[in-house]
Amino acid sequence: MLLAIDIGNSNIAFGIYSDRWKRHWRLNTVADKTADEYEVLFRSLLNSVQQDPAEISQVVVSSVVPPLTSTFVSMIRSVFSVEPLIVNGQTNTGIKVSIDNPLEIGSDLLANAVAGYHKYQDKCIVVDFGTALSITIVGVGGVLLGGSIAPGLKTSMKALTSNTAQLPFVQLEVPNSAIGKNTVHAIQSGMVLGYIGLVESLIKRIKAELGEDAKVIATGGLSEVIAPHTQEFDALEPWHTLEGLRLIAEKNAN
Repeated sequence: MLLAIDIGNSNIAFGIYSDRWKRHWRLNTVADKTADEYEVLFRSLLNSVQQDPAEISQVVVSSVVPPLTSTFVSMIRSVFSVEPLIVNGQTNTGIKVSIDNPLEIGSDLLANAVAGYHKYQDKCIVVDFGTALSITIVGVGGVLLGGSIAPGLKTSMKALTSNTAQLPFVQLEVPNSAIGKNTVHAIQSGMVLGYIGLVESLIKRIKAELGEDAKVIATGGLSEVIAPHTQEFDALEPWHTLEGLRLIAEKNAN
């Protein structure tokens, strides 16, 4: 049985796989939480679904929060008594990375590329709606060609409201009209509809540079907010990164 963990700047997503995904969870990331504190959380969540930690024989981890990487290694050793696979630019993923410095690529982007190519066996674009908006482009033959990064939707909202005296933080919902009749709707128009425009524009430019069409996958915590309001996505896969980690773990099982 496999446990896959994706440690992001805002959320920690993890799931248990055995022939199929049995369960997924998403926690808020707290960078200064200790291994003991995360151990309590994990044991409690596993206990809530009657999952014996001793049945977990393999753990794979992606982390873009360096202080938490060692914390989770300690927690995993204590709870599951296994040595986790920590995915990085040197891990055997089965795909070629064609960027200036392959070692600097985020482990979450590697996992997204692996899962995207596995799903379509062809060119694909993975749009990950997290703390940052990260777009990963996979070309013919499963070659990771590069990507695009912008502030995430929540990050942009925090920047707007924390740097303006009279603008409130609002729910990230799609308004009925682009013409806001009050402050809340005006912010939702600019932030949410404007963000959709940003994503659509990037996808179209990437496809133009590829010179041909490509399948587009939406993933990440806010993908379910954005994806239903644009025609650019071929698939909505909220747990796509965990699937990529599973495939990487499978490739490195020995």
